[in-house]
Amino acid sequence: MKKTSLKDIAQKAGVSTALVSYVLNGKEKETRVGEVIAKKVREIAKELNYQPNHLAKSLRSGKTHTIGLIIADISNPFFANIARVVEDEAKRNGYTVIIGSCDENADKSWDLLNVLINRQVDGFIIVSCEGSENQIQYLKERNLPFVLLDRHFPDIQTDFVATNNYKASYDAGIHLIKSGYERIGLIAYKSEMYHMVERIRGYKYALSDNNIEFESNWLKEVQFETMERDVKTAIDELLASNHKVEALIFATYGLAINGLKYINELRLKVPSDLAIVSFGQAEVFDLYYCPITYLRQPLELLGKTSVEYLLKKLKNPDEGMKQMLMEAKLIARDSSMAKSAWLAE
Repeated sequence: MKKTSLKDIAQKAGVSTALVSYVLNGKEKETRVGEVIAKKVREIAKELNYQPNHLAKSLRSGKTHTIGLIIADISNPFFANIARVVEDEAKRNGYTVIIGSCDENADKSWDLLNVLINRQVDGFIIVSCEGSENQIQYLKERNLPFVLLDRHFPDIQTDFVATNNYKASYDAGIHLIKSGYERIGLIAYKSEMYHMVERIRGYKYALSDNNIEFESNWLKEVQFETMERDVKTAIDELLASNHKVEALIFATYGLAINGLKYINELRLKVPSDLAIVSFGQAEVFDLYYCPITYLRQPLELLGKTSVEYLLKKLKNPDEGMKQMLMEAKLIARDSSMAKSAWLAE
């Protein structure tokens, strides 16, 4: 079948090819095309199944109307869901998203970045991983538009949209303390990434603000690459000490899933043997025999705002820097039930 051209639409509408171009490029108002004619042109274009030549348009404008999205771990429901939000919001604004997962690996992140640059994406939304600071500096030095999502580097001034991780972790600690728990552990990643440092800091301050002396063996930091094995070791150590923990915060969804599997293997009861609070949200937390208390991050708002910030930069390169921290909400469930409640059962 012959591909419909602007000339075909113009002939059927009885107007010039230039007028059809103005209408289909959304410029009818500035070129003073009447509403009736504009509507007729769009209807004929739809009837003839007109498909614009994006390549030609990109060559003329220097824009591809694509956004590169690099996320940390596509297997994590948080990142999978946030990618969907970014994709939907970008589509609503006429952009296509090319998604890549770096699996928390800086080398893979660098490879993805280069592929996307070669694809000539208009801008980037990036969930940074450890060791990727030089990549962010590279984008800055070349004035390539980008927004950091969920994670940022405090020593590098950039646009970012993230969760207030300190406050979220602090709230988790306070919740457990108010529920009657004092010996509270935290399993986190061994990382210098700011979001993880802030989660550890919030946890420690929740204890100190309530006159609970932090014990170093209550904090376990594990490697992402050996997470399953390290989480098991961490839980064994947390429960083996004379001052064993009675409640546990998982700093990520992935850590929680591995931890809960092992807690089941040990036949420990939640919350009577071990109370649980986790970062992240997923359906599996509802399916667990004891619904898990979690910190719900505003993933929809995070995703939409990151697209909004990037599009503003694309339209106006001199747009001022934008940085936003959003609040997580603690959703209390049975896994952190007050000690007095389950002791009475």
